[in-house]
Amino acid sequence: MLTQIRKRDDRIVPFNETKITDAIFKAAQSIGGEDRQTAMEVTLEVIRSLHDTPADYILSVEDIQDAVEKALIERGHARTAKAYILYRERRSMVREGRTELMNAVAEILKETNRDNANVGNSPSAKVLQISEAASKNYYLKRVLAAEESEAHIDGDMYIHDLSWYGKTFTCLQIPLDKLLREGFNNGHGYIRPPKGIKTAAALAAIILQSNQNDMHGGQSFGYFDRDMGHYVELELLRQIDILKEDFEAAGVTVPEEKIIEVAKKRTEDETYQAMEGFIYNLNTMHSRAGAQVPFSSINFGTDISWSGRMITEKFLLAYEKGLGRGETPLFPNVCFKVKDEVNYEPEDPNYDLFQLSMRVACSRLFPNFSFQDSTFNAPFRDEEVAYMGCRTRVISDVNGMSVTNGRGNLSFSTINLPRLAIRAEKNLSVFWKYLDEAVDLVIKQLLNRYEVQKNLKMKDFPFLMGQHLYVDCEDLKPNDSVEKAIRHGSLSIGFIGLAECLKTLVGTHHGESDSAQALGLSIISHLRVRCDMATNDHNLNFTLLATPAEQLSGKFTKLDKDKYGLIPGVTDKDWYTNSFHVPVEYEIDAFKKIALEGPYHKYCNAGHISYIELPSAPKGNLEAFEAIVRAMYDNDMGYAAVNFPVDICKGCGLNGVIEDDTCPKCGDDHISRVRRITGYLSTLDNFNDSKLAEAKARKTHMKIPVKSPEKN
Repeated sequence: MLTQIRKRDDRIVPFNETKITDAIFKAAQSIGGEDRQTAMEVTLEVIRSLHDTPADYILSVEDIQDAVEKALIERGHARTAKAYILYRERRSMVREGRTELMNAVAEILKETNRDNANVGNSPSAKVLQISEAASKNYYLKRVLAAEESEAHIDGDMYIHDLSWYGKTFTCLQIPLDKLLREGFNNGHGYIRPPKGIKTAAALAAIILQSNQNDMHGGQSFGYFDRDMGHYVELELLRQIDILKEDFEAAGVTVPEEKIIEVAKKRTEDETYQAMEGFIYNLNTMHSRAGAQVPFSSINFGTDISWSGRMITEKFLLAYEKGLGRGETPLFPNVCFKVKDEVNYEPEDPNYDLFQLSMRVACSRLFPNFSFQDSTFNAPFRDEEVAYMGCRTRVISDVNGMSVTNGRGNLSFSTINLPRLAIRAEKNLSVFWKYLDEAVDLVIKQLLNRYEVQKNLKMKDFPFLMGQHLYVDCEDLKPNDSVEKAIRHGSLSIGFIGLAECLKTLVGTHHGESDSAQALGLSIISHLRVRCDMATNDHNLNFTLLATPAEQLSGKFTKLDKDKYGLIPGVTDKDWYTNSFHVPVEYEIDAFKKIALEGPYHKYCNAGHISYIELPSAPKGNLEAFEAIVRAMYDNDMGYAAVNFPVDICKGCGLNGVIEDDTCPKCGDDHISRVRRITGYLSTLDNFNDSKLAEAKARKTHMKIPVKSPEKN
């Protein structure tokens, strides 16, 4: 007698024939049937068919369902059988989705995942990531085309920020001057234009925080020195007025030039404190329900006015000083614009600021350097190109003026280059075929995502669109589609693991042979051509991105290792090499690495970055550091940085390379180890496992003798 059944989770439960009848009846109802009696009769038929089951065998739920389908078909209820099968599939999909989601939630509750090193382990971070897991599950199961969902899950491509797929966009270069000049509303009331530099700096931080809540990626100011300089000038006028009032009240007559001299000194002090406060705010104020500090960037270095120069100088000095105990600030990402005739040569007006920026970078890792005279940035020399976040660059626009401010990347997806090479089995013609098929799929997926994004409404973005941050959104009404604005954004195709791809195809990567370098450039230039073709075909800004592979680096590698086994030089480590970079574990001279990676920058118009690794902070050897930066400039790079370990004792603030687990100065064991991860700074304890392994494998590219600063 049928008394028990085995559930899918292996639990043994009492058999309940009513559940069979209910399922059959629901299937019949879905096609217009209302006869529960027939459902009961089929149930009895099912029970009779299972009567001969051995007594020691406990039937499973699947056994019962198979018997139901058979009974329905044999009794001539083909349409009901089909409806029952569909019902069964839907229930299975719901169960699978629920199981996957619950497993993901369990992992997050145990420990917040480290896919993003800018997200902490707080309760808010856990709640955010649980919601993201649910959102990702929904988009994979309900929104994406099956082909796209399968490609993402299997590892052929990766849809970045999938949990935000149809709700927002990636990043923005914020028009700071406009918001400060006109004032803004961040949801709790109107903020009037500032009248001094401290207020302007505080509001600038609030603007970054407010827009981070509307977007999932980076928030950036493209012209920080120029936009903030106006408030230095207002501060000077304010200080002059204060001094005049004080002297007049005291009955003292002071020459005008003396008043101005004192006011300028006070303005310098106020500006320094304002920049210090700005840095403190961006490392302490949180966004996204308290889960992370704003992923912020600022660009400066080319404003030659007195006030603009002061912003750059005081910011760099405050950043050099560090946080309360001398800790290296993690945010903002600092981008110093290098530009001939402005700051690149000794006779240039801002050359001293270029020197200061390198001095600060020698101890703090930031600034990074963006080169305005590169062949692909020079056409926008008057506008100037700003970078943000890990490496993002947005400038040319097929639908309007080529500008930086008010635009950003909408979304991007990455192609697994090593996977294509492994599948091609060293056959280059097959590889090119696979590459084009992968590009076709990513373009299709980005277009499908755009169709979802463009139907979002202006009211969905209270700060981003409500305060008119995006180009061409000024006339939008609350219920209007945002398409008019976001058509100015970019859709990007990314790539990862060029080095492993080349190793698979020809046996060497581009650091090891000229032929591999030639093939590498052919692959990336072809990807750029495909992006340009898509731009022309669809009248949208398709661009090529040198993907910032953080969580993705290890995910692709694990999938390929499971699928294809251990392949020397390809899947035999825990990560794939970032974009077009020479592998981090490969020993190579700094200047050769720069020469090899430089030519790739011009193809990656959505963003790029290159690094040189040093064994320690090159303090006191500015000449050697400058030689590296100038080599980057000469090799047509757009954006680049120099890396070295920055270890910080939380007890006494000692900065340097701390080899042991305790501070050699005070003995404290709370050591924070700051490293660059894909383009921004974080601490090693926030790195995911694959990036942690990659960081440990990094070889230095140049031995720089550290000279005493007093001898310079």
